[in-house]
Amino acid sequence: MGFEEKHTKQFLMQMSAVACLAVMMTLLMLRGWEAGARRMLFEHDAAVVSFLLDHGISRQTAAEAVLSDGTLAEGEELLHKIGISAETDIRFMPAIYEVCAAQRRMVSLGGVLLLLLLFTCIFRYLGKTDRIYRDAAVVVERYMDNDFSLRLPELDGGALYRLFSRVNFMAAMLKTKQEAENRAKEFLKTSVADISHQLKTPIAALSLYQEIIRNEPDQIRTVVDFTKKSEAALSRMEGLVKSLLRITRLDAGSVVFSPKVYDAEELVRQAVEELADRAKREEKEIILSGDNTAKVFCDMEWSREGLGNVVKNALDHTGRGDKIIITWEQTPLMTRFTVADTGEGIAPEDIHHIFKRFYRSRKEQSAGVGLGLSVAKAIMEGQGGTIGVQSGTERGTKFMLSFLTKS
Repeated sequence: MGFEEKHTKQFLMQMSAVACLAVMMTLLMLRGWEAGARRMLFEHDAAVVSFLLDHGISRQTAAEAVLSDGTLAEGEELLHKIGISAETDIRFMPAIYEVCAAQRRMVSLGGVLLLLLLFTCIFRYLGKTDRIYRDAAVVVERYMDNDFSLRLPELDGGALYRLFSRVNFMAAMLKTKQEAENRAKEFLKTSVADISHQLKTPIAALSLYQEIIRNEPDQIRTVVDFTKKSEAALSRMEGLVKSLLRITRLDAGSVVFSPKVYDAEELVRQAVEELADRAKREEKEIILSGDNTAKVFCDMEWSREGLGNVVKNALDHTGRGDKIIITWEQTPLMTRFTVADTGEGIAPEDIHHIFKRFYRSRKEQSAGVGLGLSVAKAIMEGQGGTIGVQSGTERGTKFMLSFLTKS
């Protein structure tokens, strides 16, 4: 009914009080009219009795004239003869006129007071309602200007404050969306700067290599060496572009994973297949150890990419003679892969940032662009899995990739 708001309840209570006051005043006026009528009739009877006594009528007869309840026909006939009837103007009856005039004054004064109280209550109610709406309009205008520092009142009950509560909720959602958009814009700005920086180095190197080859076309050894360096720079650029395309597709939600049940060992072997030659060239050892009956429910192509990025990260942060140990096991809830290395480890100030895009620690010297672990994390989370890390300076690093078991 809309009567739950505090100011509406106060208005109704005030109106109820005014109504009670009106009833009390009516009762008092009725009692006043009754007393006035009694006094008027008493004075009239007294005047009649006095007149009769003054003209020699006995007391008994005078009393009977006042108290008699007999026929009124003869009395009415006599009054008509002297010009008095029920329609006679009250001004020609001084006693009655005085009583009625007093009652009119009382009724008029009471009516004026009641009207004043009534309009005072109404104007206070409308004024308070108007203030609430004006304040609400100011807050909504702030919301429209992306200023969410103010809130609409919602502590009281009632339909109006429930509406304010929903508006506040909508404002909170808009604020969250705006903050997300600002973060996205800032991230895009940073990403563009990082991509430009990552591409600037190989492009500059390519320009230099091409200039050297162009200036020394007869030096076969120089041409071969700088051609290989150009190929390495191009390969780096190609890897950066591929990683950017992958992370963009994952962010946009355009990747449709097609999980199936595979041998866990097969996933590991495919992930390290292309990295085995690099490990051998860098004199590092990749060791595989796990349950050969374990199964994994995943998208093979994308999961191979994610696990391979973690192994590649391990190769980037290990030295000659270090080992990279890959193990796997299956439980009723998940299949877990562990990639542990005996390398330099991750500093405490870096470990909380390693999954951020383009993040590289200040002491990192590898040629990576800082996207591999971000891609791996997006792939795992896109399939409902998780990826975690444990590390410490000079203690090596251990990554855990967990896939949910097919239900």
